[in-house]
Amino acid sequence: MEATLSIKDIINILKKRFWIILVIVFLAVAASAYISYYLLTPTYRASTQILVNQSQDEGSSYYSSGDLRTNLDLINTYKVIISSPRILEATLEELGLDRSPGSLNGQITVSNVGESQVVNISVIDESPSLAVDIANTLSLVFKEDIVDIMSVDNVSILSSAELSTNPSPVSPNTNLNITIAFVVSLMGGVGLVFLLEFLDNTIRTEEHVEDILGVPLLASISKIDVSKVKMDEIAQTRRAKTGRENYGA
Repeated sequence: MEATLSIKDIINILKKRFWIILVIVFLAVAASAYISYYLLTPTYRASTQILVNQSQDEGSSYYSSGDLRTNLDLINTYKVIISSPRILEATLEELGLDRSPGSLNGQITVSNVGESQVVNISVIDESPSLAVDIANTLSLVFKEDIVDIMSVDNVSILSSAELSTNPSPVSPNTNLNITIAFVVSLMGGVGLVFLLEFLDNTIRTEEHVEDILGVPLLASISKIDVSKVKMDEIAQTRRAKTGRENYGA
């Protein structure tokens, strides 16, 4: 293959082995769709939010900037407490689930919303209704137990998780998986086509011969159609036979 390729060369290479790209893309997209629809178990997410407040001094009707800063500092501690075995074990006992705290910890994500005092608790589970129950129970257990753990009562539930009529799974994302499979397989197919072209040392054109030998081409022998040669031989034989018969007559 030439060291440099023109746009026309590139198009010709892609057209010649387009079927390879087509097969690779089709197989990749079909495999991705099959795995996403039939092999991967869908999971659902439910979220609840809690609000962290510092207890106000008696007679005070507002929070100072120092109080707000203290509340924000407490959020990181609360995030660790929510994921602690004490809260998780109480949640599992409340729901009657036969799971380990470590397993449940892998299902939850605790994060604060920006620089606010709101903490978001998200739960992922194969059952949408169970994900809602875990999220709500976890927030309630934490709200009750934080009073004994830190001797404070500064947590309130801002919003509870709710089960929608037709919950949509968060995983697998079938459309995303198929799109990724299409793009990756397309790139891989194109790369394979150019690799095969690079490894192909077959001489196919007169220009290719001149490039390899570095000398001008004086003549070329066209491909002979064997079937036409045989037909010509038969025709010549018949004409010769006919001529002998006419001569004898």
